[in-house]
Amino acid sequence: MSKADRGFASMDRGKQRAIASLGGKAAHAKGTAHEWTSEEAREAGRKGGSMSRRNATTPVEAQAQEVAQ
Repeated sequence: MSKADRGFASMDRGKQRAIASLGGKAAHAKGTAHEWTSEEAREAGRKGGSMSRRNATTPVEAQAQEVAQ
């Protein structure tokens, strides 16, 4: 078995999802899984949205950058 054939990332997506699902179900059954409050979810969404737009440019800005190069 080569190194490329080992690990979670080398599995097909379906098998990864099945294993991850079992882990999530076990954590909930054990009582150690994190459950988001609506406030936590709102804050995470706000942070994620601001990070994804941090380096975004408008079409006009992108065109200006292309012309400048």
